[in-house]
Amino acid sequence: MKLHPLTRISLRTVALGYLFVLLVLPLIIILWRTFERGIGAFVDSITTPAAISAFQLSLLIVAITVPVNVVFGIVTALALVRGKFPGRNLVQGIVDLPFAVSPVVVGVSLILLWGAGGWFGGLEDLGFKVIFNLPGMVIATIFVTLPFVVREVEPVLHEIGDDQEQAAATLGASKWQTFWRITLPAIRWGLTYGVVLTVARALGEFGAVIMVSSALPGKSQTLTLLVHGRYINDHNTFGAYSAATLLMGIALVTLLLMTLLERKRGTK
Repeated sequence: MKLHPLTRISLRTVALGYLFVLLVLPLIIILWRTFERGIGAFVDSITTPAAISAFQLSLLIVAITVPVNVVFGIVTALALVRGKFPGRNLVQGIVDLPFAVSPVVVGVSLILLWGAGGWFGGLEDLGFKVIFNLPGMVIATIFVTLPFVVREVEPVLHEIGDDQEQAAATLGASKWQTFWRITLPAIRWGLTYGVVLTVARALGEFGAVIMVSSALPGKSQTLTLLVHGRYINDHNTFGAYSAATLLMGIALVTLLLMTLLERKRGTK
């Protein structure tokens, strides 16, 4: 359908205006409020002991979450694509569950499972505290980031087929050798893209983590919880904007990496 030039210009203006108001304008305000006191004040705000601890805790959670989801994602994707078993459609639905369930509901569910009086609450009597501690935060993050590696690797496995894997098996290669030398190189770009998405979601997760964290500064406060704590509890607006800018910078780097990987994958 051919549109009148005036109609095209109007549609573009509306679309750009919509994006500007919802995305660009809030970011401009955050950056302005962050740097209105100068770069030195921003640096001082993000290098406090609480901010450094929050940054380190966020990286620690990412460092645990990513390997777990990589292993789970590859195994699940291989099972869904290469395997035929009863309940396959059910597994497909379970993988997508984090997309449909609110992160807050995830946090409440974890409390009911791992908290005092929960199904696995007895672990606290053995000295292993999950809720309001690092393990609970990690479990919550793993759950909300669970689908990304699976959903990025699965279509790649469909695309490459299993001809090369069958040929390797015919030549006497073991399953591990086939996976390491044929399957893994073939899915590397999808896997890498899934890892980047996992990192981005893990760093920015708030709803599920705040439910299972004590949010104590310097102990169990991630970067997202630091922004919330400074703004709501401490009424430190500048500190909240500074922490948000730090998070935004990390997100921007992640976005650029995703773009580069997508272009690289497209050339393969």
